[in-house]
Amino acid sequence: MTDSCIIIPCYNEANRLNIEAYKTFQKQNKSFDLLFVNDGSTDNTLSVINNLKAELPNTSILNFKKNSGKAEAIRQSVLSLEYNYKYIGYLDADLSTPLSEILRLLNIAKTENKRFVLGSRIKVLDASIKRKVYRHFFGRLVATFIDSLVLKLEIYDTQCGAKIINRELAASIFKEEFKTKWLFDVELLARTKKGFGIAYCKNNILEVPLNQWHDTEDTRILFIDFLKTPFVLIKLYYYYKQND
Repeated sequence: MTDSCIIIPCYNEANRLNIEAYKTFQKQNKSFDLLFVNDGSTDNTLSVINNLKAELPNTSILNFKKNSGKAEAIRQSVLSLEYNYKYIGYLDADLSTPLSEILRLLNIAKTENKRFVLGSRIKVLDASIKRKVYRHFFGRLVATFIDSLVLKLEIYDTQCGAKIINRELAASIFKEEFKTKWLFDVELLARTKKGFGIAYCKNNILEVPLNQWHDTEDTRILFIDFLKTPFVLIKLYYYYKQND
């Protein structure tokens, strides 16, 4: 057992999981445990991750028979962890954020004693950030609205699927069900601010530009989700604003 666990939610990921990347990294770097969560997949994802677990150290599997969505899968996983890890993180199964980057975020959290470290897909010198234009544009609109009206923490990228959170903080902000499905990252930040205050957030939340992030061809966000976004944002605004 290590002092950190990275949760990897999986829903019909059998054809997207880069098995060799997981094997190579985890055999060379035993800095954190991996928890693969099968979120009611209807393909052979469970079989694939079972085979992977058989070959890798520090790897476990949580199997949900019914699909509940990424947000709830991660939430239930955090609450189910029996070992008292110091840090809990998560990243997307397709490794749009490489394992080396999640390790870098983890090391930053430890060395700088931060309780919430966010990967950020901001283009800086020598970074390899590849995003579809429409997703980048849409993401900027959402992020700008959220930070200016709800969070007010000057966070550039709330939606990047790579985060490291202190175990005690995670236990608090993952306790209740989320009000939204794919903007749950925003809710984690809003709950941190609501529960601990803006000074705590300024001192304990750190946004770190990623060195590499590549968009995948197969996105799980549907067009209907984009259409629903204004209503979801309004819902978040009133819920967290009124309780600020």
